[in-house]
Amino acid sequence: MKIVTVGGAGTIGRRLVPALRARGHEVVVAGRTSGDVHVDLTSHGTIEAMYREVGAVDAVVSIAAHGELDDFRTLTRDALYANMRAKFFGQADLVLTGQHHVADRASFTLTSGIFADQPWPHVTGGGVISGSLHGFVLSAAIELPRDLRINVVSPTLIGDSVDHFGAHFPGMRPVPMDELVEHYVTCVEGDGTGLIIRAYGPDSAKAHEGGAHLGSSGG
Repeated sequence: MKIVTVGGAGTIGRRLVPALRARGHEVVVAGRTSGDVHVDLTSHGTIEAMYREVGAVDAVVSIAAHGELDDFRTLTRDALYANMRAKFFGQADLVLTGQHHVADRASFTLTSGIFADQPWPHVTGGGVISGSLHGFVLSAAIELPRDLRINVVSPTLIGDSVDHFGAHFPGMRPVPMDELVEHYVTCVEGDGTGLIIRAYGPDSAKAHEGGAHLGSSGG
């Protein structure tokens, strides 16, 4: 397959891109300031330009943006919207625009997070963003044309980010990187759609069992 990974030079991408290439796939890395092509998820024009440049890919994997920490007592509408621009609206735009550019039976794999299901201090934005992504994926899965598929991987704290973010989430069990990568690979190579892959710690390997499977791509 020809796969574009948006954010492929980041923490997850540094593990996922080599894994996909080792399985024989052609991987194009897209990023705001690095990669084979440039894209800014806050800019619709760059998303359009990316799709024109990479051509009719077989899969799009979004592992780029992350939600910012916040404080509910001082959180404002504008700050919440700014937090959602790339992580929610940008990922949604990858699908809304991409449906007109990708190959038949292509797939989209987005990234949300545990805060859609588990509240935590200072992540109101993260919870809203991830919950919105889950609703978007479930709706898109039943309406995308041309046997296109869509799924979302929802990790907890990821193994390679513990040193950077662990202090913000004491007691949260990280998901091992090899398990997380396998979830993305399964979304790309499988036939499921409408799946919410909850990659939460020791039960991560069973995450697909609890997903909202709405059918297959038919191909």
